[in-house]
Amino acid sequence: MMIRSQSSDPIAIGTLFSETGGTARVESSLKRAAILAVEQINAEGGLLGRDLQILGCDPQSVPRLYKLGAAEMLAEQGVRYIFGCYTSACRKAVLPEVERHGGLLFFPTFYEGFEFSQNCIYSGCAPNQNITLMLQHMLKSHGRRFYLVGSNYVFPYETNRIVRDYVSMNGGAVVEERYVPMAPANEQIERILDEIAAHPDVLVISTLVGDNILPFYRGYRRRGIDPWQRPIASPVTSEAEIAGMDLLDAAGHISSAPYFQSIASPQNRAFLAAYAQRFGSSLDVCSTTEAVYLQMHLFAAAVRRCGSLEPEAVRRALPDQPFLAPQGLVGIDRATQHTRLWPRIGRVTPEGQFRILAAAPAAVAPDPYMITPEDEMRSLSVAQGGIAMP
Repeated sequence: MMIRSQSSDPIAIGTLFSETGGTARVESSLKRAAILAVEQINAEGGLLGRDLQILGCDPQSVPRLYKLGAAEMLAEQGVRYIFGCYTSACRKAVLPEVERHGGLLFFPTFYEGFEFSQNCIYSGCAPNQNITLMLQHMLKSHGRRFYLVGSNYVFPYETNRIVRDYVSMNGGAVVEERYVPMAPANEQIERILDEIAAHPDVLVISTLVGDNILPFYRGYRRRGIDPWQRPIASPVTSEAEIAGMDLLDAAGHISSAPYFQSIASPQNRAFLAAYAQRFGSSLDVCSTTEAVYLQMHLFAAAVRRCGSLEPEAVRRALPDQPFLAPQGLVGIDRATQHTRLWPRIGRVTPEGQFRILAAAPAAVAPDPYMITPEDEMRSLSVAQGGIAMP
């Protein structure tokens, strides 16, 4: 039974997705997913008899502006729920404001783990849901010597710490580790590519983010490195970035994510069709796009269940609300406030989509502190060539 609010005013929710700056390419698709989900929720009657209304700003891919935007929405605009942030630097800038005002942040991006806040719901991958499966695949199928390259902020550093440990424990070696600024000079990218080309036996693990990705992949191909033999593996590079590439630069490379557009499920087909109908195309839809979409619907289900807009009541109700998302049946883990997700490995086809090479046979529980025993991680069962979705 729907509990109706005494007020008929719209419920304001905040979004923090950049439309300009280095991560705007992917964040624009996240904003569109939020709009689509809110329109669907409102078409179903809204929440507690009230429509949702999105308030937002363009933080320009700058952590300080995310913080200022969050502070204004929470303190002056009556917002109690914020959906957004793409990088960990932006999340870490925003979380103190959300905690100070007793709000709830829904963070959609894969990240480095090792964090918990009562005021945050983590809907992207923890490291055990993307990094470990990606490394298993690379070690088994491509080689044991790795070159690590990333953007200069917390997610690449912490992710590569996990990569070094995992590779070492499984008989591999990291031969080099390099980082570039969020807006590097072209010469910085070129020097790294020259170094990679000089080591014909190394495989690249990339945690570059934003606009850095495109010139790196372009330069990799121009050096004559065959991606079908030496693919770049990345938990970051997605359909959103590939949509901006020459397909010759993208084909053959590997990514790890719980969602790819190529998933053959009724829920995914309906999601992509609705997105394309609303925005004209679905080429930029990627795993973080889907994460925004699923967390909006999880939020709505929790509000309906508890009959309240109080963040603490909604937070307690969230783990009781599974959602059949485009990737599969997902839900919030009560102990960690991270999400149970479906790890997959995909390889970019010449047409610019991901062919799924391996997938977990069931949703994998989040392990943000990587405390799962190593033998259990090695025995994670995968289905080669894809998986039939529930």
